[in-house]
Amino acid sequence: MQAPNATDKPSILLQIPAKIISYLFHPLFIPTYIFLFLMYQFPYEFMGITIWKLQLRLFMVFWWTAFFPAFAVFLLWRLKFSNSIFLRTQQERIAPFIITMIFYWWMYYLSRNFTDQPLVLKFFFFGIFISTSIGVIINNFVKISLHAMAMGGALAAIILFAFFYETQLTLAISIVTILTGLVCTSRLLVSDHTNLEIYSGLIVGILCQLVGYWFAF
Repeated sequence: MQAPNATDKPSILLQIPAKIISYLFHPLFIPTYIFLFLMYQFPYEFMGITIWKLQLRLFMVFWWTAFFPAFAVFLLWRLKFSNSIFLRTQQERIAPFIITMIFYWWMYYLSRNFTDQPLVLKFFFFGIFISTSIGVIINNFVKISLHAMAMGGALAAIILFAFFYETQLTLAISIVTILTGLVCTSRLLVSDHTNLEIYSGLIVGILCQLVGYWFAF
Protein backbone atom coordinates (compact mmCIF):
# COMPACT_ATOMS: atom_id res chain seq x y z
CA MET A 1 0.00 0.00 0.00
CA GLN A 2 1.41 3.37 -1.06
CA ALA A 3 0.78 6.68 0.61
CA PRO A 4 -2.13 8.51 -1.03
CA ASN A 5 -1.30 11.52 -3.17
CA ALA A 6 -3.23 14.69 -3.75
CA THR A 7 -5.33 13.09 -6.52
CA ASP A 8 -6.04 9.89 -4.62
CA LYS A 9 -7.03 10.88 -1.11
CA PRO A 10 -8.91 8.44 1.13
CA SER A 11 -12.51 9.21 1.98
CA ILE A 12 -13.36 11.37 4.98
CA LEU A 13 -14.73 8.25 6.69
CA LEU A 14 -11.19 6.84 6.68
CA GLN A 15 -9.37 10.10 7.36
CA ILE A 16 -11.21 10.91 10.60
CA PRO A 17 -10.48 7.63 12.45
CA ALA A 18 -6.96 7.61 11.00
CA LYS A 19 -6.29 11.07 12.45
CA ILE A 20 -7.78 10.11 15.81
CA ILE A 21 -5.57 7.01 15.97
CA SER A 22 -2.53 9.09 15.00
CA TYR A 23 -3.21 11.55 17.83
CA LEU A 24 -4.02 8.91 20.45
CA PHE A 25 -0.86 6.98 19.67
CA HIS A 26 1.43 9.90 19.08
CA PRO A 27 5.09 8.87 19.63
CA LEU A 28 5.40 11.17 22.65
CA PHE A 29 2.62 9.28 24.48
CA ILE A 30 4.12 5.80 24.08
CA PRO A 31 6.52 5.95 27.10
CA THR A 32 3.59 6.94 29.33
CA TYR A 33 1.46 4.10 27.96
CA ILE A 34 4.29 1.62 28.59
CA PHE A 35 4.67 2.85 32.17
CA LEU A 36 0.92 2.49 32.71
CA PHE A 37 1.03 -1.04 31.31
CA LEU A 38 3.77 -2.00 33.78
CA MET A 39 1.84 -0.41 36.65
CA TYR A 40 -1.22 -2.57 36.06
CA GLN A 41 0.44 -5.71 34.70
CA PHE A 42 3.25 -5.96 37.28
CA PRO A 43 2.10 -3.94 40.32
CA TYR A 44 4.43 -5.89 42.63
CA GLU A 45 7.37 -4.19 40.93
CA PHE A 46 6.27 -0.93 42.57
CA MET A 47 5.80 -2.30 46.07
CA GLY A 48 8.52 -0.04 47.46
CA ILE A 49 6.60 3.20 46.89
CA THR A 50 3.23 4.59 47.95
CA ILE A 51 0.28 5.12 45.61
CA TRP A 52 0.87 8.86 45.72
CA LYS A 53 4.54 8.48 44.76
CA LEU A 54 3.60 6.05 42.00
CA GLN A 55 1.16 8.56 40.54
CA LEU A 56 3.85 11.20 40.81
CA ARG A 57 6.27 8.88 39.00
CA LEU A 58 3.73 8.41 36.21
CA PHE A 59 3.29 12.16 35.96
CA MET A 60 7.06 12.57 35.80
CA VAL A 61 7.28 10.15 32.87
CA PHE A 62 4.60 12.10 31.02
CA TRP A 63 6.20 15.42 31.97
CA TRP A 64 9.67 14.53 30.68
CA THR A 65 8.82 12.38 27.66
CA ALA A 66 5.68 14.09 26.35
CA PHE A 67 5.03 17.57 27.73
CA PHE A 68 8.53 19.07 27.51
CA PRO A 69 9.30 17.75 23.99
CA ALA A 70 5.87 18.91 22.79
CA PHE A 71 6.37 22.32 24.41
CA ALA A 72 9.77 22.59 22.73
CA VAL A 73 8.13 21.92 19.34
CA PHE A 74 5.53 24.58 20.11
CA LEU A 75 8.25 27.12 20.96
CA LEU A 76 10.20 26.31 17.79
CA TRP A 77 7.05 26.92 15.79
CA ARG A 78 6.18 30.18 17.55
CA LEU A 79 9.75 31.43 17.18
CA LYS A 80 9.52 30.74 13.42
CA PHE A 81 12.19 28.02 13.44
CA SER A 82 9.63 25.72 11.82
CA ASN A 83 6.77 26.46 9.45
CA SER A 84 4.37 23.98 11.01
CA ILE A 85 3.81 22.46 14.42
CA PHE A 86 3.30 19.15 12.59
CA LEU A 87 6.96 19.11 11.43
CA ARG A 88 6.18 18.23 7.84
CA THR A 89 9.72 18.51 6.48
CA GLN A 90 12.90 16.65 7.38
CA GLN A 91 14.72 19.86 8.26
CA GLU A 92 12.02 20.90 10.74
CA ARG A 93 12.42 17.58 12.54
CA ILE A 94 16.12 17.89 13.39
CA ALA A 95 15.86 20.12 16.48
CA PRO A 96 12.85 18.25 17.97
CA PHE A 97 14.70 14.96 17.39
CA ILE A 98 17.70 16.20 19.37
CA ILE A 99 15.55 17.72 22.14
CA THR A 100 13.55 14.51 22.54
CA MET A 101 16.75 12.47 22.50
CA ILE A 102 18.07 14.48 25.46
CA PHE A 103 14.90 13.90 27.49
CA TYR A 104 14.96 10.18 26.71
CA TRP A 105 18.57 9.99 27.84
CA TRP A 106 17.59 11.71 31.08
CA MET A 107 14.84 9.15 31.70
CA TYR A 108 17.30 6.33 31.06
CA TYR A 109 19.75 7.92 33.48
CA LEU A 110 17.03 8.19 36.16
CA SER A 111 15.88 4.60 35.57
CA ARG A 112 19.38 3.35 36.34
CA ASN A 113 19.20 4.88 39.82
CA PHE A 114 15.63 4.03 40.82
CA THR A 115 15.40 0.77 42.76
CA ASP A 116 11.65 0.93 43.35
CA GLN A 117 10.45 0.46 39.78
CA PRO A 118 10.74 -2.30 37.14
CA LEU A 119 14.22 -3.01 35.82
CA VAL A 120 12.76 -3.34 32.33
CA LEU A 121 12.26 0.42 32.21
CA LYS A 122 16.03 0.71 32.01
CA PHE A 123 16.26 -1.11 28.70
CA PHE A 124 13.05 0.47 27.41
CA PHE A 125 14.25 4.04 27.96
CA PHE A 126 17.67 3.20 26.60
CA GLY A 127 16.02 1.65 23.55
CA ILE A 128 13.94 4.72 22.74
CA PHE A 129 16.99 6.90 23.30
CA ILE A 130 18.92 4.86 20.73
CA SER A 131 16.01 4.94 18.29
CA THR A 132 15.84 8.75 18.36
CA SER A 133 19.63 8.91 17.94
CA ILE A 134 19.47 6.70 14.87
CA GLY A 135 16.27 8.34 13.68
CA VAL A 136 17.86 11.78 13.47
CA ILE A 137 20.59 10.33 11.26
CA ILE A 138 18.16 8.47 8.97
CA ASN A 139 16.08 11.65 8.81
CA ASN A 140 18.82 13.16 6.65
CA PHE A 141 17.99 10.66 3.92
CA VAL A 142 14.30 9.75 4.35
CA LYS A 143 11.52 11.13 6.54
CA ILE A 144 11.36 8.10 8.80
CA SER A 145 7.97 7.59 10.45
CA LEU A 146 8.12 8.48 14.13
CA HIS A 147 4.76 6.81 14.76
CA ALA A 148 6.02 3.54 13.28
CA MET A 149 9.28 3.80 15.20
CA ALA A 150 7.41 4.33 18.49
CA MET A 151 4.92 1.52 17.89
CA GLY A 152 7.67 -0.85 16.77
CA GLY A 153 9.52 -0.07 19.98
CA ALA A 154 6.38 -0.59 22.07
CA LEU A 155 5.66 -3.95 20.43
CA ALA A 156 9.23 -5.17 20.90
CA ALA A 157 9.22 -3.94 24.52
CA ILE A 158 6.04 -5.88 25.39
CA ILE A 159 7.50 -9.05 23.89
CA LEU A 160 10.75 -8.54 25.80
CA PHE A 161 8.78 -7.97 29.02
CA ALA A 162 7.29 -11.44 28.54
CA PHE A 163 10.78 -12.93 28.18
CA PHE A 164 12.17 -11.02 31.13
CA TYR A 165 9.34 -11.94 33.52
CA GLU A 166 8.98 -15.40 32.02
CA THR A 167 5.24 -14.98 31.70
CA GLN A 168 2.67 -15.06 28.94
CA LEU A 169 1.51 -11.70 27.66
CA THR A 170 -0.38 -13.11 24.70
CA LEU A 171 -3.34 -10.75 24.95
CA ALA A 172 -1.16 -7.66 25.39
CA ILE A 173 1.11 -8.65 22.50
CA SER A 174 -1.90 -9.31 20.26
CA ILE A 175 -3.47 -5.94 21.09
CA VAL A 176 -0.24 -4.01 20.55
CA THR A 177 0.35 -5.85 17.26
CA ILE A 178 -3.09 -4.81 16.02
CA LEU A 179 -2.55 -1.24 17.23
CA THR A 180 0.81 -1.12 15.47
CA GLY A 181 -0.85 -2.12 12.21
CA LEU A 182 -3.63 0.44 12.70
CA VAL A 183 -1.21 3.25 13.49
CA CYS A 184 1.03 2.48 10.50
CA THR A 185 -1.98 2.25 8.18
CA SER A 186 -3.29 5.53 9.58
CA ARG A 187 -0.01 7.26 8.81
CA LEU A 188 -0.16 6.02 5.24
CA LEU A 189 -3.70 7.41 4.95
CA VAL A 190 -3.28 10.86 6.48
CA SER A 191 0.40 11.68 6.00
CA ASP A 192 2.83 11.80 3.10
CA HIS A 193 4.86 8.84 4.36
CA THR A 194 5.89 6.09 1.97
CA ASN A 195 6.16 2.37 2.62
CA LEU A 196 9.91 2.72 3.05
CA GLU A 197 9.52 5.38 5.73
CA ILE A 198 6.93 3.31 7.62
CA TYR A 199 8.87 0.05 7.45
CA SER A 200 12.18 1.69 8.33
CA GLY A 201 10.52 3.23 11.40
CA LEU A 202 9.20 -0.15 12.51
CA ILE A 203 12.56 -1.85 12.03
CA VAL A 204 14.48 0.87 13.90
CA GLY A 205 12.02 0.82 16.81
CA ILE A 206 12.17 -2.96 17.14
CA LEU A 207 15.93 -3.34 16.73
CA CYS A 208 16.72 -0.56 19.19
CA GLN A 209 14.67 -2.25 21.92
CA LEU A 210 16.60 -5.46 21.26
CA VAL A 211 19.88 -3.56 21.56
CA GLY A 212 18.65 -1.87 24.73
CA TYR A 213 17.71 -5.23 26.24
CA TRP A 214 21.10 -6.71 25.37
CA PHE A 215 22.95 -3.66 26.72
CA ALA A 216 20.97 -3.37 29.95
CA PHE A 217 21.04 -7.05 30.87
